[in-house]
Amino acid sequence: GVAMFVRMFPGAVLGPLAGIVADRLPRARVMIVCDLLRALILGLVALAVATGAPMALVLVPLAFQGILSNAFRPAQAALLPSLARTPEHLTAANAAASTVESVGIFAGPALGGVLLVATDPQTVFAASALTLLWSAALIARLDFTEQRVARPVPETPGELAHEALAGFRLIGSDRGLLTLAGLFAAQTFVAGILGVMVAVTALDILGKGDAWVGYLTSALGVGGIVGGVVAGGLAGRRRLALAFAGAMLLWAVPMLAIAASPSVGVALVAMGVIGIGNTVGDVCVITLMQRAVPDELLARVFAVLESVIVGTLALGGLVAPFLIDAFGPRGALVVAGLFLPVATLLARPELARIDGRSAAPEQLDLLRRPPLFQPLNPTTLEQLAAKLHPVAVPAGQAVFAQGDHGDRYYLIASGEADVLVDGAFVRTLHEGEGLGEIALLRDAPRTATVTARTDLELQALDRDDFLAAVTGHAASAAAADGVVASHLARARPALASI
Repeated sequence: GVAMFVRMFPGAVLGPLAGIVADRLPRARVMIVCDLLRALILGLVALAVATGAPMALVLVPLAFQGILSNAFRPAQAALLPSLARTPEHLTAANAAASTVESVGIFAGPALGGVLLVATDPQTVFAASALTLLWSAALIARLDFTEQRVARPVPETPGELAHEALAGFRLIGSDRGLLTLAGLFAAQTFVAGILGVMVAVTALDILGKGDAWVGYLTSALGVGGIVGGVVAGGLAGRRRLALAFAGAMLLWAVPMLAIAASPSVGVALVAMGVIGIGNTVGDVCVITLMQRAVPDELLARVFAVLESVIVGTLALGGLVAPFLIDAFGPRGALVVAGLFLPVATLLARPELARIDGRSAAPEQLDLLRRPPLFQPLNPTTLEQLAAKLHPVAVPAGQAVFAQGDHGDRYYLIASGEADVLVDGAFVRTLHEGEGLGEIALLRDAPRTATVTARTDLELQALDRDDFLAAVTGHAASAAAADGVVASHLARARPALASI
């Protein structure tokens, strides 16, 4: 118990600070450094065990290993959207990652147990260190260079505290994110209860021996693998919030089934179904978070989720004995099983609104056409598409005039517009082209007048949203500079002819 607490608690407390590093520095590099440091720590732990060192020299390094682990996972979750080519690929990638994780949860302890029986504890630690070196080698082989604009890590305590709380502030200010995080916390709280109830089910409800704790846990792992396949089927769906609600029910029904009809067969199937619900729920909420959170805050938000996972798992484990004392083993299963459906039912209106915020495919297609947006990853494009708002301009009316303050960027959804500089015609803009980027990027007045040649249907993007997306990505910023230079070059001949 002490070992578990020492391993998990420091990472839960310091996780938001680790998220700052993953948001400010190249995430692949953060993952590699975490792997190498974790491998070094486990190597030192193996040496400490082999030499009979005091227990503190084993547990304290493992606390640092837990902190590094809580930095690795948010960096991994935040990096994945940059590797995916479309939102559908992102869902599929999360499903694949969750399946691999389920295999690891199922196979890792079994392999560790076999190795422990065949060798000794220090060999198990050393083998674990080798798996982390393998992980670092795999990440280093990625043919991928992050294009995010690097920002310095805060140095003063006040700056660190402010940045560390950014993930909490974002979640607290967005009802959709708060709902997702709250339901995710409810799920992991019930998972903490289930961690105790697996043993209670095996020993007290079913009246089996200790080995059945392992069998039921393995059924959870197998269900998780199946759940990865099921979650892969969600890759073509843009609306995942209600699928997440369905996954919550896959936790509830099996627990109620065990309470109603306690038998070995029911318990094994029920644990497998819970494993499916766990994986599908994880994939849905992770993908929704990746699609909703700005890239510059993504790792810090996932660091918050990591802390929530650890905290609610621990809290669920603490609450489980009180539920058993109050309601008996089968009653405790009923209470825990009803908790998630009730929470999901209360959150259903907000889940429907989350799905309603998904960007329309035609808006995404429109955003992909201008060169300055093409380098952006799919999740950033989807976030921008959700922020577009329509503007109609009748033929003959100006979209904006030369010298006006630049407050928006526009995309032409349909129609044509003429560009004039000092009254001289420069060019005609067509469907799919953008206008207004020069004033935004250079923080200057409008350099031209744009007038609707025909009735125009525009999609507008506010200044702050445009600048955050374009200037936060090196390739997009370079493309934007190229577009500005091209537009200014086209304007010079018109100016020379006046």
